[in-house]
Amino acid sequence: MNQASLEYWINYWGDQDKPERVTAWQFGGSPDYLAQLVIDGVKTATCSGYVFYEVENEPLPTTEDYSVVLNSNDEPVAIIKTVDVQIMPMNEVPEEFAISEGEGDRTYKYWWDAHERFFTKELREIGREFSEDMMLVCERFELVDVK
Repeated sequence: MNQASLEYWINYWGDQDKPERVTAWQFGGSPDYLAQLVIDGVKTATCSGYVFYEVENEPLPTTEDYSVVLNSNDEPVAIIKTVDVQIMPMNEVPEEFAISEGEGDRTYKYWWDAHERFFTKELREIGREFSEDMMLVCERFELVDVK
């Protein structure tokens, strides 16, 4: 977590006990656009490929997690709390979840096409191939604070 994120996190909680599980990160390929969707209350979910957690040896998210959302300049813009985590094949992600990601025209088709392009590119970079049944880590979150 960079200094600006740490200061934002500490200032948000003040003298209260702070949750221990916090990370700072940017959303996908368009961090500013996606962060604004979160701030606007349109984006309440996100997903990532399970394989990326394995490759990067990162722990899976839990409902104890908080995140400082960063813009494209690594500046904190909001705090979110994970409220649900499910692991499922991409081709079994329900339409309602896809729409809750809030992107594009908010249709399942848009979600599928955008995620297929994104995962194909990201998987290629680690020497893997996209498949429709790749496992996804699907998270729902609540907006806690806007900077």
